Amino acid sequence: MNRTPIVLALLGALTLTGCSAGGGQEAAATAPAPASAAPPSAPAPTGGGNFAVITHAAPGDAFWDVVKNGAEAAGKQYGATVTYQGDGDAGKQSQLIDQAVSQKVDGIVVSMANPDALKESIGKAVAAKIPVITINSGLDRSKEFGALTHVGQSEDVAGRGAGEQLKAAGVTKLLCVIHEAGNVGLDQRCKGAEATLGGSVERLQVDGSNQADVSSKVTARVQADQSINGVLALNPGVAVAARDALKDAGSQAKLATFDLSGDVVTAIKDGEILFAVDQQQYLQGYLPITFLYLYKTNLNTVGGGLPVNTGPGFVTKDNAEQVAKLAESGTR
Repeated sequence: MNRTPIVLALLGALTLTGCSAGGGQEAAATAPAPASAAPPSAPAPTGGGNFAVITHAAPGDAFWDVVKNGAEAAGKQYGATVTYQGDGDAGKQSQLIDQAVSQKVDGIVVSMANPDALKESIGKAVAAKIPVITINSGLDRSKEFGALTHVGQSEDVAGRGAGEQLKAAGVTKLLCVIHEAGNVGLDQRCKGAEATLGGSVERLQVDGSNQADVSSKVTARVQADQSINGVLALNPGVAVAARDALKDAGSQAKLATFDLSGDVVTAIKDGEILFAVDQQQYLQGYLPITFLYLYKTNLNTVGGGLPVNTGPGFVTKDNAEQVAKLAESGTR
């Protein structure tokens, strides 16, 4: 089966040119093309390779479940074997990369929340001529580490966009809730928001795997400083916990978040959350497997040395209804 239309639909702006949709059987009958002039077929979807996806997420994280769904869907489409593993401990994540290298996989997809901790392991993969694609976090170090490309969003740009939206909503003092210690991408989001808000931004460290910790710390902070009139969560679980905390505290602070879940979309529709910054994480699983498949079967590289952006976009009350069913199905 010719895979070119599928590849075109996936890559969008990264268009493969020179394909004709015209002709049909009638045209072929009147002017048959010689066999040597027939356009080459895209790689067949069988024997698509063995790829490892290794992220910094703890099991059960709703955001990363969508990334996993995307990677597994691409693997199924291309006849590839995809294994997904995640660990929030950078040392253990590094060990998972080493295991994938020892298994001689055909490609590795890795998120780099703590790039320095992963540098040696990624270096081993590159030295073993195993192609690596970084996703989500670590954009600034991806090329340095020898990755083929990075798939994700610029956290600084996304943070700036969030700051602009919050400023327009009247926020003057913002609480930026960081749920993973040492994650450089989260700090970049807060810095970006600070650059465009025009007000003050305070960081609050919480344990993102403990909703009770998030709720208690947000409640305590907004009660102690009633000038805080905005809260920016950096993942969906924290957003839901922060929403409940603001209700418990009787705070009128406006809440926004990064990333989507079914609960977040519902809260946006209900006016409890202003917006979500959407980095379309399904693509962060789907596209790297597609790119690795094309590299293995056709030696294609995508990005031209530049990252492939999946965001940021914004989900607001205006478009939340359209996104709701997609979020429930596990693709947004």
